[in-house]
Amino acid sequence: MGSCCSTFCTTTERQFSGAVARRDLKRYRRRGPDATTRLLRDTILRAGAVGSVLDVGTGIGALSFELLAAGVPKATAVDAASAYLAVAREEAGRRNLADRLELLHGDFVALAPQLAPTDVVAMNRVVCCYPAYEPLLEKALDRSRRFFAFSYPHDRWYVRTVVSLMNFARAMFRNPFRVVVHSAAGMHALLARGGFSAVSRRTTPVWAVELYARTQTG
Repeated sequence: MGSCCSTFCTTTERQFSGAVARRDLKRYRRRGPDATTRLLRDTILRAGAVGSVLDVGTGIGALSFELLAAGVPKATAVDAASAYLAVAREEAGRRNLADRLELLHGDFVALAPQLAPTDVVAMNRVVCCYPAYEPLLEKALDRSRRFFAFSYPHDRWYVRTVVSLMNFARAMFRNPFRVVVHSAAGMHALLARGGFSAVSRRTTPVWAVELYARTQTG
């Protein structure tokens, strides 16, 4: 299963190359999960028994690996960067987790209708990589039976300044990939309309990490 013919996929493939994926894997092996991954992992595990996770924008698979190691039986991980999936597949084999981790290449918005619902849908530092948060969150909520967990950058002046400088540098090198600081109020309103309510919120100076539970069905 795969679907990655969109402009988003093209820019993502260029941004997250094999060299970037190898660097991230090396850092994960040496230091373990970063702050937002740890917060998301712990938030999901505190939510109660979880039978399955859909990890959207998995990168090297760190969040999935952490949850599987903690006892979650099964994870499905999606990413638009084939280089990330290649190293995630390698790491899954090294950790003897290949039979519990399904790796899918593609644009999640396009893939979502083909995916089975899971207990938790998680997005770690993903929404800021997508030009429009509405279709991304809507598809994620539709695939979640119980919980939605995600991290996103604070809409604060110092975050916007750094993001603007990073995007300017990419533009100078004709790299079309952009990071977006979306409206937290807008995302929260969408989650409420989708029948989810806030359960917990943790923060770092740059990131918000939040868990939502489904309160409406159908």
